Amino acid sequence: MPRLLIVSAALAAMLSLSACGSSVSLAEPQPIRGYVSNVGAFQNFIATRPTPSGFRRMYPDVQLVLPQDIATMEMRNNNSRYFAQMDNQGRIVGGSFR
Repeated sequence: MPRLLIVSAALAAMLSLSACGSSVSLAEPQPIRGYVSNVGAFQNFIATRPTPSGFRRMYPDVQLVLPQDIATMEMRNNNSRYFAQMDNQGRIVGGSFR
């Protein structure tokens, strides 16, 4: 009988811990400050096809250059300016840092 109580307590503890770990947060993701250093995470973000306003909200310190924008031709090596490619719905589908 004591063994059954120990197993029951352990099972209850595991279930309560797993419930804590699976909580879903409905909060908006926090903006990423500074220039893009995690290129993989940035590419995953672009794969979601964000709108220009969504891009600016998520990466406020990165200059977004849209196809109709006029930009200077200086070369930047710090991922601080992103030239976007857009689809017909006005969503960002790719681009490059320049």
